[in-house]
Amino acid sequence: MYVTSTTPRPRPPAPSVPPRLIATDLDGTLLRDDKSVSERTVAALAAAEAAGIEVFFVTGRPARWMDVVSDHVHGHGLAICGNGAAVVDLHGSPGSHRFVKVRDLSPATALEVVGILRAAAPGTSFAIERTGGVHHEPAYPPLHLDPAVGVAPAEKLLAAGADGADQPVLKVLAHHPEILPDAFLTLARIAVGGLVEITRSSPTALLEISGPGVSKASTLALCCAERGISHEEVVAFGDMPNDVEMLTWAGVSYAMGNAHADVIAAASGRTVANNEDGVAVVIERILAERQER
Repeated sequence: MYVTSTTPRPRPPAPSVPPRLIATDLDGTLLRDDKSVSERTVAALAAAEAAGIEVFFVTGRPARWMDVVSDHVHGHGLAICGNGAAVVDLHGSPGSHRFVKVRDLSPATALEVVGILRAAAPGTSFAIERTGGVHHEPAYPPLHLDPAVGVAPAEKLLAAGADGADQPVLKVLAHHPEILPDAFLTLARIAVGGLVEITRSSPTALLEISGPGVSKASTLALCCAERGISHEEVVAFGDMPNDVEMLTWAGVSYAMGNAHADVIAAASGRTVANNEDGVAVVIERILAERQER
């Protein structure tokens, strides 16, 4: 179930301590539906960083899809990609990103999960996201204009001698053509147990599978620890189930007006929809309140 930006909601809470880092999802959150970043949002991000608040883009996207915000990373140029599987430096031209941290999924575990899901949900097709690109099965739908590096059964794509086998596996994607998205997520989590982390961010029945303990929240926590930033000093934004852990972990968090019901339940506050610049609205309020103190 989804809500619209016109749904009544309480005023978002003010941070209890001055924020030092803003962590924002991209699709459905910072980006408008046309995948653009509004001038208002660009200005708000720049103002936050000018005020000494670091901005982290935290997304399920792979690093090669980060050109949508690469012009707005300002001084730091870091982003958490693949639901926490990688931290990348976006400095330089599009496509020239550098992996700073990789939290990969072992091929052996990936193979075990593929076998479990094939049995639990016949008709599931898989894609393998590696640092060098995506590989997928013949039946896997090309959901984005992203040519596959290799096309073969998942078991072959994960074999020791497969094309790209020297590149870490960032996540496995599982798609089902008939099961409802939330039902597929529930089924998969029950079938697989704690072997891996499973979440979703697509409106379709597309699951994103990461290594055990790997999530947006856990990688963000590592990055914050390296900077001496506590979770109370983090303000986070999101709209889909893959944001839930991050929103729960952050000191203050906001569900977008267009957010999934699970996200609304997890966040400590609400803002307006992505198409209404909900992230910028909150950043502007934070900066205004800081000036009033």
